[in-house]
Amino acid sequence: MIAIGGAIGTGLFLGASGRLVSAGPALALAYAVCGLFAFFVVRALGELVLHRPSSGSFVSYAREFLGEKGAYTAGWMYFLNWSTTGIADITAVALYVHYWGMFTAVPQWLLALIALAIVLSINLISVKIFGEMEFWFAIIKVSALVVFLVIGVFLLVTQHPVGGRTPGFDIISSHGGIFPEGLLPVVVVLQGVVFAYSAVEMIGVTAGETAEPHKIVPRAVNSIMWRVMVFYVGSVVLLALLVPYTGFASGESPFVTVLSKIGVPAAGGVMNLVVLTAAMSSLNSGIYSTGRILRSMAMAGSAPRFTGRMNRNQVPYGGILLTACVCILGVVLNYVVPGEAFEIVLNIASLGVLTAWGMIMVCHLVFVQRAKKGLVQRPSYRLPGSPLVEIVTLAFLAGVLVLMWFDTPVGRNTILIIPVIALALVVGWFRVRGRIHTTVPDEAASPSASQQLPPTA
Repeated sequence: MIAIGGAIGTGLFLGASGRLVSAGPALALAYAVCGLFAFFVVRALGELVLHRPSSGSFVSYAREFLGEKGAYTAGWMYFLNWSTTGIADITAVALYVHYWGMFTAVPQWLLALIALAIVLSINLISVKIFGEMEFWFAIIKVSALVVFLVIGVFLLVTQHPVGGRTPGFDIISSHGGIFPEGLLPVVVVLQGVVFAYSAVEMIGVTAGETAEPHKIVPRAVNSIMWRVMVFYVGSVVLLALLVPYTGFASGESPFVTVLSKIGVPAAGGVMNLVVLTAAMSSLNSGIYSTGRILRSMAMAGSAPRFTGRMNRNQVPYGGILLTACVCILGVVLNYVVPGEAFEIVLNIASLGVLTAWGMIMVCHLVFVQRAKKGLVQRPSYRLPGSPLVEIVTLAFLAGVLVLMWFDTPVGRNTILIIPVIALALVVGWFRVRGRIHTTVPDEAASPSASQQLPPTA
C-alpha cells in the first residue's frame, strides 16, 4: 500500500488533464510503456532486496556493487529528489487548502509550514505510525480511483450522456482517433509520465523494516505494478471514452471534469480533498525514505554524522530533520514567490528519479555478472530477460532525459541545471572521501540484514 500510495499521486489526479490535451487518447499507451519500465525497475530492486534486505535500499546496493562513489551519487541524488519533492508537496498542500474559501485569508507559507510540521511529527514518533498514516493515505486515493472506475464503467455500459454526448469509441474516432495530435506529442509526454510513476522504488526502503521480506517483497512487487497499471491506464482509457480529449483543461483534475459534466454535487471539493491527501502522502513518503537513505550514507561517512542518529523508537531522526530543514526553504519560497515555488523545485526532483532508477538497473547488471562468476547467488525471484532488460531500460531512461530538452522552457531549464548539480557532487565527494569507511555495519552482506540490525528495524 505504501508503494502504491507513493506511485498514485497528483501526476494522475491533476497532471493527467494537461497530458490528455497534449497527446490525446494515446496517453494511455504512454502510461502503459512507462509502467512496463517501472515494473522492470521494481522487479530488479525486488531481486536485490531478496539478496540482502536493507533500509538503505539501492544506496546500499550501489555501495556493494559500484563502490562508495556510486553510493554517494545515488544517495545524494535521491535526497535531492525527495527533499525538493517535499518542497513541491508542501506548496501543493497550501494551494489545495486555499481551494476552500475559509482558508483563503491564511498565508500560503503558513499552510506549507503546518503541513510540514504535521508530517515531520508523524515520522519522528515511530515507523509504525508512519506506516499507519501512509496506509490510510493510500486507501483514500485508491478508493477514489475505484469509485471513479466503477462510475465510468457504469456510464459507458448504460450509454449515459456525459456533457450532452454519448460515451464510447465514437468520442475518440470523431476527434482525430487515438493520435489526434500525431506521434511526437506522445513521445514528448513520456518524460512527464515517468515521473508520475516515481516512488514505486520505495518498496526497497520499506523492505528493510519488514518482518518477512522474503515472503512479502515478491508478492508486493507483482501486485504493485498490475494495480498501478490498472489505475493509470484504465483511468486514462475511461477518461478518453467519456469526454473528448479537447474537453479537458490543464490545472483541473480530469476526474472533476467528468463528474461535473454528469452533475455530481461538490465534485470539485471531494477531488480536492483527494489530491490534498496525495500531496501529504508524497511528503510523508519522502521524509521517511530520505531519513533511512541518509542513515545508510552517514554510517559509511558520506553524509553528516548526525544524520545517522536514532531516537529511542529506532527512528533515524537526524536524516529526517535534515530533509525537513531543506523543506523549510520551501516555506521561504512560498513566502517570497508563492506563484512559482511549485515549478521551481519539481523539475529538479525529476533528475533524482531518473538517477535512482538508473542506479537500480546498473546495480542489478553488476549483481548478475557477479552471480555468473559464482561470487553471489541469485534468489529464485528474478528479473526476467537479464541483461537485455536492464540495457533497454537504461536506454529508455537516457531517452527520457533527451526528451526533456525538447520540453521548453521547463524541461530545457532542468537539463541546464545538471552541470551545477554535477559540480556540487564533485566538490562534496572531495570533502567526504577522507572519512569514507571501507566496511559499513548495516550494509555487511548476510542472509538477513534485517535480523543483523534490530535497531534499523
